[in-house]
Amino acid sequence: MQFYYGNQMPLRVLDEAEFWKHQEEEHTVVIRELVTNLEQKYVDALKEWEKSFKHTHQQVVRYIETVNRTEGQVSQALFQDILQLTTFCLQQSEQFIQFCRTMTEESKPISSNPTAQVVMNHIIVESEYFIGGAQTILYQK
Repeated sequence: MQFYYGNQMPLRVLDEAEFWKHQEEEHTVVIRELVTNLEQKYVDALKEWEKSFKHTHQQVVRYIETVNRTEGQVSQALFQDILQLTTFCLQQSEQFIQFCRTMTEESKPISSNPTAQVVMNHIIVESEYFIGGAQTILYQK
C-alpha cells in the first residue's frame, strides 16, 4: 500500500480492500482446486468463506462508487462508515487466517502435502499484508 495519500488515506483502504477481498475469495477456490481430496467439512466451509468474501467485496465496491460520486466531498458520516467497513474487513481477514491455520494443522490432505502447505502459508501471508495496511489506516490520528 502506498502511503502518499495524506488525509485521503482512509479512502485508499477501499481500493486495497476491494483487491484483497477479491483475492481472498479466489483463495478459497485455489485451496479447493489444489487439495482435491480435502475433507468435506473444509470444502463446505471454504464455499461459505467464498460467499462471505464476495458479499464483502460487493459492499466495498458500493462504497467506492459512493466516494467517487462525492467528488472528494466525503462527509464525516461516510468517513466513519468507511472506517467501520475497514474494521470489518480486517476482522474478516483475521478470522480467515485462523481458519486457514486450523485447516493446515488439522486437515490430513493439507498436512501431508508440502505444496498445499506452501500455498496455505502464502495465502495467510497475503491476508496478513492486508491487515497490516488496514491497521495502519485505522490507527492513524
